[in-house]
Amino acid sequence: QVQLVESGGGSVQAGGSLRLSCRATSGYINAIHCLGWFRRAPGKDREGVAHLLTAGDDTYYTDSVKGRFIISQDDAKTTLYLDMNGLKPEDTAMYYCAAAYQSECITYVQKVPRSSLWYNYWGQGTQVNVSL
Repeated sequence: QVQLVESGGGSVQAGGSLRLSCRATSGYINAIHCLGWFRRAPGKDREGVAHLLTAGDDTYYTDSVKGRFIISQDDAKTTLYLDMNGLKPEDTAMYYCAAAYQSECITYVQKVPRSSLWYNYWGQGTQVNVSL
């Protein structure tokens, strides 16, 4: 099974930018169908932020981050990135990367990008704090 390790979180002022990284190690990385970034803000449920389909690199975003966040993967397909621009205080949360091996994720993330259904491998999270 894959192991995921996030990094890159921190504190930034509103309007600033951060890049989160998620390194995948061990396991059958090539068998992953979907990679995603999720976040959990204090007192709120976990929500999907961005998804990347490993076959073809199609990407999907939840409405609140469209135009501001970009999900991508390095050429070796071992590191997932989330470039966050125009950060807002409401983006403050613990951010997690996750992997899905089941192909059902491919159609599901397009319909419900906020959901974490089909994702069953998770990193430990990295904290992002955005202040005014």
